[in-house]
Order: sequence, then structure tokens, then C-alpha cells
Amino acid sequence: MTAKETIVWVAEKERGYSENPPNSNRTKYGVWFGLPSQPWCGMFVSWCYSKAGVTLPKIGFAKPGFAGCQTAAAYFAKAGMLTVTPEPGDIVLYDWNQDGRFDHTGIYQRKIDAATFYAIEGNTAVGNDSNGGQVMQRRRKVTNAIFVRIP
Repeated sequence: MTAKETIVWVAEKERGYSENPPNSNRTKYGVWFGLPSQPWCGMFVSWCYSKAGVTLPKIGFAKPGFAGCQTAAAYFAKAGMLTVTPEPGDIVLYDWNQDGRFDHTGIYQRKIDAATFYAIEGNTAVGNDSNGGQVMQRRRKVTNAIFVRIP
């Protein structure tokens, strides 16, 4: 299995995981990252990469990876890591309002069609895209996303 396939496999195995207690943001991803009760979508992505043996850059913290989507988006853009042709295992950052502020992140799983794709995301739910407390597969629109390729 390639590194990218392993990232997707690790993320897929986490589907169904929920923060405990509900609405607490308390997860094993936050504990691992050192921020045990904070919004955790970025920490989920960082954890999956780490478990797959792929080291992310240190973005804002001592631990490799990221917690904040805004900080990560700025870092990846400045580092020239954005791509318009996502592959399974790439990082996805979402700007729901298309206001230039990134609200959420996940791991690109696969293309559905030219306009939509599947991603595995932490801290999401139907009805709460960015702080829903679960790891889920979500169907997303390309127009709300930027994609990051880790070399």
C-alpha cells in the first residue's frame, strides 16, 4: 500500500468515532495533539497522517500537523502545496461561505464527478459541517474546497 492509500485507510477505519462526552470536543486526536478539548478536525487529519507514517510540517505547534484551518491554509499556500487535481489522501480545506476563511478540513477520499467528491472528516455531522463531533464520510462540492498535496 502506498503512503496515500495508507492515509485513506487509516481515516476510513476511524469512521463512526465520536467525541466523548458529546459536545465536548474531547477526543483521542486532541489528547494525542495536546489540545484535548478543542475543535479537532485538523487534529484528526494530523493524527491520520501520523498513523500512516507521513510527517506533516509543524504548523503553529510543537507537534507535527495542525489544529487551526486558517493557519494551515496560509501555511500550505505560502509553501506552494496547493493543487487543483486532488488525489486520495490529499488534505482538503473548506471555506463554506467563500469568504476567504477556512472553516473545516478533511482527507480527500475520491472523486464522484467534476463537481463533487468524498472526504473523510473529523468533527462533522449531518447538520453541523464543522463541529459535529463525529468522524464521517461526507459528500462535498469542489467549489467550497482547496486541496493540499504533501510531498
